[in-house]
Amino acid sequence: MDAAALKKIFTQVRQGKLSPDEAVLRLRHMPFEDLGFAKVDHHRRLRVGMPEVIFSRGKTPAQVAQIFKKLAAHGGNVLATKADADHFRAVKNLTAKAEYRELAHAILLKRDKTVYGKGTIVVVSAGTSDIPIAEEALVTAEAMGNEVAHLYDVGVAGIHRLLANKNVIDKARVVIVCAGMEGALPSVVGGLVSVPVIAVPTSIGYGASFNGLAALLGMLNSCASNVSVVNIDNGFGAGYVAAMINRL
Repeated sequence: MDAAALKKIFTQVRQGKLSPDEAVLRLRHMPFEDLGFAKVDHHRRLRVGMPEVIFSRGKTPAQVAQIFKKLAAHGGNVLATKADADHFRAVKNLTAKAEYRELAHAILLKRDKTVYGKGTIVVVSAGTSDIPIAEEALVTAEAMGNEVAHLYDVGVAGIHRLLANKNVIDKARVVIVCAGMEGALPSVVGGLVSVPVIAVPTSIGYGASFNGLAALLGMLNSCASNVSVVNIDNGFGAGYVAAMINRL
């Protein structure tokens, strides 16, 4: 724990916002708290600026709920990705103010409304089927304290839809582009803007798309030099990196 975090705890004790016993408990659980099935990294926010995010897939609802509750006890925003309705019901029972972003398959507890980003992050989807991954990127960027906007269903099969809304991406400091099929849209967007473009290949497409592999390879071979690429369906990773860029 760094000096600033220690000072904050001592200040809260002096102001009566935190009892000595609670302070000892909080210090005891730094840098991580062992729940048996998980070691919750409470130190991550101090190290990198964002609390640990829960990857829900493969975890039971009870496990997600317990981790969520422990993270929530330390303040700030809490995010769980790849979550379903069962995960949310379990979280809601322990953390009443949590909300479910159904399209994003994400659970969010948003208490810190401070805007840390210096501009707007715009999230673009090629098709409607790509929206769940785009929404995961959007909710991640939002949780990390950014102004966000979106532009959906503007893929290359009807490129006039993108060009008619170019004013949306023109105001971006970072653009996230989610696309399946052949994954061509990030290259097009990259040729229209002077800011970083983060490409997210999605697993949307017919057989030869190989569950997103074709889009991934297409994006990695982009001729637009301002395009970088995250893994297939990794909206979270794109939102996280975009938020870090937007803070610079």
